[in-house]
Amino acid sequence: MVKSFAAGSLKEALALRKDPELIPYCGGTDLMVEAREGASYLYLHKVPEMKRIADDGVYIRFGAACTFSEVIGNPLTPGILREACSQIAAPAIRNAGSIGGNIANGSPKADSALIFMVTDSKLRLASDGSERVLPIKDFYIGRKKLALAPDELIVEAMMPKQDIEDYYYKKIGARNALAISRLSFAGIMKIKDGVIVKCATAFGAVSDVIIRLSEIDNMLVGKTIGEAREFKGAYLEAFNDAIVPIRGRVGMEYRKDVCMNLLRDFLETNGI
Repeated sequence: MVKSFAAGSLKEALALRKDPELIPYCGGTDLMVEAREGASYLYLHKVPEMKRIADDGVYIRFGAACTFSEVIGNPLTPGILREACSQIAAPAIRNAGSIGGNIANGSPKADSALIFMVTDSKLRLASDGSERVLPIKDFYIGRKKLALAPDELIVEAMMPKQDIEDYYYKKIGARNALAISRLSFAGIMKIKDGVIVKCATAFGAVSDVIIRLSEIDNMLVGKTIGEAREFKGAYLEAFNDAIVPIRGRVGMEYRKDVCMNLLRDFLETNGI
């Protein structure tokens, strides 16, 4: 029997989430494509606690039900996320698609998830009677496989405010309005007094999950620009060895070459 509900509060949504037959539904831009006859949905677009964007001093907190258009239009949204969301498909998709849905879809092509990954954001997950905060990197455990319990919802994505202003973002697609990336890249480089204090990169639509290799990026942290230039070859070689594209509609060699070219351009943009 079809039994869909529109939750009016987070408390109600979490109580309803205990029913395993109810599929969480925000914008539905992915679910509409995969719609199953007779499926029951838990609509979350009216949950006020999941529609907020707030600054708590440490994180910008994005409610999971916020649409891409709402994120773009909010003055609290950092530039890197605003730019990525602005390049998602067409206005109709941006008006409906949600942050939480994009993250929960589990796709390595998810544009906003790439930005939450490169900024080392965290997710606030909740079920009826419990709550936890999980680094987004630990949320993805395989292609379409999430560290999300059957009775949990993504309530918020928490993006650290510090050192994310100096960013680099590129999305490679067949056309501007294409909803799905062929390949995407985001990088953040914070340089203070001539020393690299933060280096973060992320690659989307390459592997089973978004690639975020902080152990390689940290090879440049603490180095001056001159030292980083000398170390550039080893850094690029480490990424070249680590990036192994999966098979897809776009050639593996092409995606590997594009990844490395974007990484080089990111470094050169920062004087390395």
